[in-house]
Amino acid sequence: MTNILIIGATGSVGSVTRQYFLGNTDDHLTLMARSTARLGKLSDRERAVSGSVTDATALQDALKGQDVVFAALSGNLAGMAKSLIAGMDEAGVKRLLFIASMGIYNEIPASLGASGNLRSNPMLQGYRNAADAVEASDLNYTVIRPGWFDNGGDTDYQVTKKGEPFGGHDVSRQSIADLVMRLAHDDTLGSRDSLGINRK
Repeated sequence: MTNILIIGATGSVGSVTRQYFLGNTDDHLTLMARSTARLGKLSDRERAVSGSVTDATALQDALKGQDVVFAALSGNLAGMAKSLIAGMDEAGVKRLLFIASMGIYNEIPASLGASGNLRSNPMLQGYRNAADAVEASDLNYTVIRPGWFDNGGDTDYQVTKKGEPFGGHDVSRQSIADLVMRLAHDDTLGSRDSLGINRK
C-alpha cells in the first residue's frame, strides 16, 4: 500500500488517475484541488485537501505521510513546479510524477507534424520551463510527456525516453493513469527521466 498525493485531482487526467488507482490498487489517496466540492463522495481510502500548490500551508498539510506525488497542473506551471519542489524538499517527500507535454524537447518527428514542437509552438514554453525546474531538482522525478489525451478506454501505449523521437499523436487518459500507477509502485522506473507516452 502506497500513499499517493494527486495534485489537480479534479482535472481530466487527475480524476481519471484517481479512479484508476481506486480500481486497481489498495493505495491511499490524498486529493488536492482548489475546489474539493467537485471531488464528490470520497471513499474510505481518500482524503481531500483544499488549496493550491502555491499555498505553502495547504501543501504541507497535503504532503504529510506521502510516498509519491502526482501533479497534473494548469496555470503558471514553472511557478507551481518551483513551489511544489520547495514543499517536497521541506516535507522530505522525494518521488514526483509531473505531467508536462509532448513537444517540449522538439522531439515530434516531421511525420507526425513537427508543428507540435516547442520551436514552432511557443505555448509549450510554460511546460518546458516547468520540466526544466523539475529536472534541476534533487527529487526522484519522472516528467511525463503525453500526446493529446482522449477518453479512450485502452491502455495500449508506448513510452519513449528523452532524446528519442515521439511515437504518436494521442493517448488515452486511462493509459496515462496506468503509467502513473506503474511509476508510483517502482521508484526506479523512469527515475530522473522524462518519458513520452502515446497510443501504439
